[in-house]
Amino acid sequence: MTINTAYHQLLYQLFALYDDREAANIADWVIEYITGQRRIERILYKDLQLNNSQQQQLETFTQQLLQYKPVQYVLQEAWFAGMKFFVKEGVLIPRPETDELVEQISNFKFQVSGSLQILDIGTGSGCIPIALKKRLPASNILSIDISEAALAIAQKNATDLQADITLQQLDFLDETNWYQLGKFDIIVSNPPYIKQSESASMSKHVTDYEPSLALFVADNKGLIFYDKIAAFGKEHLNPNGQIFVEINEALGEETVAMFQQHGYQTLLKQDLQGKDRMIQAWLSNDFND
Repeated sequence: MTINTAYHQLLYQLFALYDDREAANIADWVIEYITGQRRIERILYKDLQLNNSQQQQLETFTQQLLQYKPVQYVLQEAWFAGMKFFVKEGVLIPRPETDELVEQISNFKFQVSGSLQILDIGTGSGCIPIALKKRLPASNILSIDISEAALAIAQKNATDLQADITLQQLDFLDETNWYQLGKFDIIVSNPPYIKQSESASMSKHVTDYEPSLALFVADNKGLIFYDKIAAFGKEHLNPNGQIFVEINEALGEETVAMFQQHGYQTLLKQDLQGKDRMIQAWLSNDFND
């Protein structure tokens, strides 16, 4: 089987699950992973034959993809902030809007003396703290997660990408654990924020494979993580400290109101798609945007 034939066979099958553009992107990604040939090289050498091992790998990957398994889990890799992360079931697949959250933090002018002290709540694959460490190399970053499996993946990524961050297993919702944490200039989180009832309208690629613990909250507790983060920040933010969180686009105003009830000033920010996606919050009255 030639590279060209393999690509078009995979592409044709993916049309049943994805729109044309996404199917093409996935097919390109898979064929490049298997062959090591970039798209331009595959055009130039379209008659290059796949060997038996490559054909078997293609067949395995195709069957997994046709069962709605995300390509990132199939290939065990995802790109975030220009870096390749190891991912598998047990951690969320990094999203572009989370990359925007990292950019917001990286571009902010912090009023601190010494190294920035950063807390990342719910680290998952480690994409947020690792990307921040690359952009803010003098910072000290502590990342926590309730999942031991997620922390193992985050540690692998931190090692592979040579990012010196600290990882700790901790249930943040249990306030009796907060004494273990210090004071911070930045608190950042992409916490679970999708209401359980919303899962019915979501893609099987997400609901069948990505960890529900990192995605969903009970319908009557849609803002539980933000409420806890706001309460925690009142005792654990340094002067001029900032909170940056990713939010449910449908609950922007409600999340802002909740932070304000805790005494915070806030900025509600949109992602590149114009959706309410991020909140910046602070307690100091002398902050200027």
